[in-house]
Amino acid sequence: MRITLWAFAIALCCLGSPADAAGIQLLDSDPALSGAIWYPCAAEPAHVALGKLSVGADFDLTGAKDCPVTGAKLPLVIFSHGRGGWFGANHDTEEALANAGFIVAAINHPGDTTNDSSRRDALSLWGSRPADIVRLLDFVLNDWKDRAVIDPARVGFFGFSLGGATGFVLMGTRPDFARIASFCKETTGACAELHNGETPPEPLRDARIRTAVIVDPAPGVLTRENLAVVKLPFQFWRSQFGGPGVGDGSGTARVAEGLPGQPEIHVVPAGHFAFLAPCSAELAAAIPRICTDVPGFDRAAFHREFNAAVVQYFRAQLGGAEQ
Repeated sequence: MRITLWAFAIALCCLGSPADAAGIQLLDSDPALSGAIWYPCAAEPAHVALGKLSVGADFDLTGAKDCPVTGAKLPLVIFSHGRGGWFGANHDTEEALANAGFIVAAINHPGDTTNDSSRRDALSLWGSRPADIVRLLDFVLNDWKDRAVIDPARVGFFGFSLGGATGFVLMGTRPDFARIASFCKETTGACAELHNGETPPEPLRDARIRTAVIVDPAPGVLTRENLAVVKLPFQFWRSQFGGPGVGDGSGTARVAEGLPGQPEIHVVPAGHFAFLAPCSAELAAAIPRICTDVPGFDRAAFHREFNAAVVQYFRAQLGGAEQ
């Protein structure tokens, strides 16, 4: 079922009455859980400084830091960032969900972030990334100081780029590494490991995830056959023109054609990085390739509709906050 982007403009008026701001608690005491949790909160937002990216631009978030959580029996959405990204790469979507009554959690995938590329090209990343999400779910549901506000039966997942492929693994897909090896030319990283006979990691499914939003997933290991095992409902977004990590858009088009069931499929007339939060002037100057969109495409306007559609989808699948 293909749905045009503009059909969701009306969703902006259907989001209910959000809290005044997204509350935010930073997770910074454990390198394996470096990230943040967003949540509904009745305080005023402020700037939350996190430091510098390796390229020199500031990490930049807005929220009511450490304010009390409002609500009870709240649904939870876990985020997985793209290759070389960071936990706040989709911060506007994370904030929109928190304002709409969701608990939202995201962490940096160790070894595959903007500031740490130590494991970025390793075959083991296909095992460690899903394990990172399982670890985050364990923490939020079992150890987070405000875990009592969460309804553990209502858990969703949002993944962008390699994070989208991570989501499919968590929903039961077994990556087709033989397909990658057949056209893998590099002599380092995962390509070399595959050609040298390294054993790919076993996929790690998490049954606590009930639904997902998958955004422009890395298509290389995804096929009609291995996606057929996915039985959970999900919403699927892809860029028309693609970009680094997803090719020219034909790969995600192939994935879309092989999706099981009848998921919502949205095709956006933009490049891969259009799904990242709109860039500040400083970030655009530091990393123009992730901030420059195709002529005529308004990222800020698109994100108002994108965020509304994501909120609407998760509300339909997981329900809203207990009144």
